[in-house]
Amino acid sequence: MRGRLLGAVLIALAIVAPAAPARAAAGDGTPGDTNISFVGRWNTTNASAYVPYWAGAYLRVGFTGRTVKLKQRNTVDLWASIDGRAFTAFKGSGTINLTPTALAAGNHTLIVSYRQVAGSYTGDAVFQGLTLDAGATTFKAPARTGLVEFIGDSITAGTTSSQLAVTGYGFRTGERLGLDHTQIAIGGMCLSETADGCWAHETRYWMASGGQAGTAAWDFARYTAAGVVINLGTNDRSHGVTGPDFQAKYTTFLTRVRARFPNAKIFALRTFIGRYATETQAAVQARNAAGDAAVFYVDTTGWLPPDGLSDSVHPNDKGHQAVTDRLAPVLTAKL
Repeated sequence: MRGRLLGAVLIALAIVAPAAPARAAAGDGTPGDTNISFVGRWNTTNASAYVPYWAGAYLRVGFTGRTVKLKQRNTVDLWASIDGRAFTAFKGSGTINLTPTALAAGNHTLIVSYRQVAGSYTGDAVFQGLTLDAGATTFKAPARTGLVEFIGDSITAGTTSSQLAVTGYGFRTGERLGLDHTQIAIGGMCLSETADGCWAHETRYWMASGGQAGTAAWDFARYTAAGVVINLGTNDRSHGVTGPDFQAKYTTFLTRVRARFPNAKIFALRTFIGRYATETQAAVQARNAAGDAAVFYVDTTGWLPPDGLSDSVHPNDKGHQAVTDRLAPVLTAKL
């Protein structure tokens, strides 16, 4: 699995608890503009520079006029979609023009997702505001009816797909369903903390930043998930975690996630290569036996086509799309 060390800039910013400051006036395009929705785990303590954590965090907003630009600090890779079109890649610093060809006059919607700062990538994922046409303004994009949280490792982070988190199955599934979505994932993560240092969700999922030890705890009051999809276990086997230990820790993790999201439907996926499938299903059954009927085991056997992997583990774009096509109906039936 891919690297798991965070960039130094993100680590430094993560030390400050990500409490939300007072908002700016709606419509001005600054980070505090109440028309802008920041989905996922964002550090909003600096009123002029909001920082996304984990994979797949994004901002969503409506705007008027014919052009829109991003105010960036230092060089960063990002993807943007306007009016529901395919995401386009951008790279730069300072002012980044998202509309080199002007749009038709009128109302538009924008989604921006920055590349995750992790592994060897240390881009400056910082949102400093929008620049619009003279007289133009932002507005609230049409509301979405709920949020799904995806918890995982490099597979859930979209590693090796063409646009990383944006072409990952979590992002695609959320967009397919018209729901907001998060990807709480970093390459190399396990469920279990291990002696040889595997980063683990059993301790780091509860943190605001991308799992860096010692950083602020995440305030789970910041958003509520209607659904939680867990895809963990691919890495634990390589770090010597036994089946019984994995099952026990998975059961505990499900219990703790339920405490954070009392009304969510929780979906535990069989890892796509089948590791700990029996233990994952047994953990779900343990929670069901304890009275939690809203936890479901999802058997993913056969979901990935033969040409759906970029290597022995990571789905490519075709693989992530295949997972999306199978997972979306499962979530629709329960949410």
